[in-house]
Amino acid sequence: MVLAIVLALVALLVALVVVLIVVLSRRSPAPPAPAAPHDPFAPEQSVAGDPRALKAGDMVEYLGTRYFVRGSLRLREGGFTWSEHLLDADTIEGQKVWLSVEEDPDLEVVYWTEYEIGDLRPGAKTITVEGVEYRRDEHGTADYTSEGTTGVGNVGRVEYVDYEGPGGRYLSFEQYGGGQWEAGLGERVPAGTMTIYPGS
Repeated sequence: MVLAIVLALVALLVALVVVLIVVLSRRSPAPPAPAAPHDPFAPEQSVAGDPRALKAGDMVEYLGTRYFVRGSLRLREGGFTWSEHLLDADTIEGQKVWLSVEEDPDLEVVYWTEYEIGDLRPGAKTITVEGVEYRRDEHGTADYTSEGTTGVGNVGRVEYVDYEGPGGRYLSFEQYGGGQWEAGLGERVPAGTMTIYPGS
């Protein structure tokens, strides 16, 4: 008699487990949560890798050419900061190649090549270089710290005068520690044309 009751209870328990499994398996899964809104102009949408995190030893691939980051300048003027990175220029004989990265407020990455200025000096409201007219945009003085190989001291001040041209072109003059003016021609890096490979 006791054995029959125990067997009946076990059978009832097995039946309940089976019913529970069937009910749970028939439940429709919860709908997936909607994707969180995101900024379509966020840095991760425009380039592979985060250019804000560039440092010496990283590799940059741009328009089919690979460059190593040799060193970086971290610049600050008031509450505004930006970076400039010296790229290994073995493929461009005798020319320095730089990459500037700033957020104001959108991320802007510019590829720079040095320009032999001759008698050209900053100051005019417009300057024409190689047939392109540039309009004066900014002038200021920033403090910098240097990492890796950059060709300037570990810390110091730089005066700059920036000009903007059509189609994402730039002309910039820089004077480190009151020395000679240096100039560079820049082009904005289009979205999706640069890949960053972090170093070790």
